[in-house]
Amino acid sequence: MAKKLKKKNKLKILPAIIFIIAVFLVVVIIKFVLDSPIRNIYIYNNEILSDQEIIDEAHLSNYPSFLKVTSSSIKNRLLKNKLIKNVTIKKGFINKISIYVDEKKVLFKNKEQKIVLEDKTEIENLEVEAPKLLNYVPDTIYDNFIKEMSKIKDNIKREISEIEYASTNYDSERFLLYMNDGNYVYLTLTKFDHLNYYNDVYATLDGKKGILYLDSGNHFKIMK
Repeated sequence: MAKKLKKKNKLKILPAIIFIIAVFLVVVIIKFVLDSPIRNIYIYNNEILSDQEIIDEAHLSNYPSFLKVTSSSIKNRLLKNKLIKNVTIKKGFINKISIYVDEKKVLFKNKEQKIVLEDKTEIENLEVEAPKLLNYVPDTIYDNFIKEMSKIKDNIKREISEIEYASTNYDSERFLLYMNDGNYVYLTLTKFDHLNYYNDVYATLDGKKGILYLDSGNHFKIMK
């Protein structure tokens, strides 16, 4: 009888041991999965901010747990940056995170050497190529100036050296643009988008330097 009781006790203990081992393994696996770090971070469409700046601001520089970091938390951190308009986060297979950044447009540098963005935000100490606004623009004109500058293509903006508010008695929305190639362009706000065709117009000038009047008449005057 004693031997039979011992065998029965052993049979009862064995399932308990198996259960404990199984629970332990499940806990270990769950912990491993939860603590598994981000393995790859891919960043797209950024031009002003570097990949490392975005990774740092998203708090991903130490490659934290893939499952514990949420897409919304990454997005909310990045949207605090004044240069970022929108962010899309995608989590992928094998702990991969893709960050698609939509940066605000850089329009110009004002008299205080601050960079002005498309939403009128001003940023100090930002090293980026942008035309310089030389003088004061009245508030009644400034908002429309921002709006129209936003329509100019980035490659064209890079060809502008300086911008001067040059109103007249008959046109309070007139501006003079100093181009890097040595030409001058007069524009009125309602025709600012015409500047996007500047390279096409310049190609017809045969290398001549002068003043391009796009504010009225669309004509070119050669400089002596």
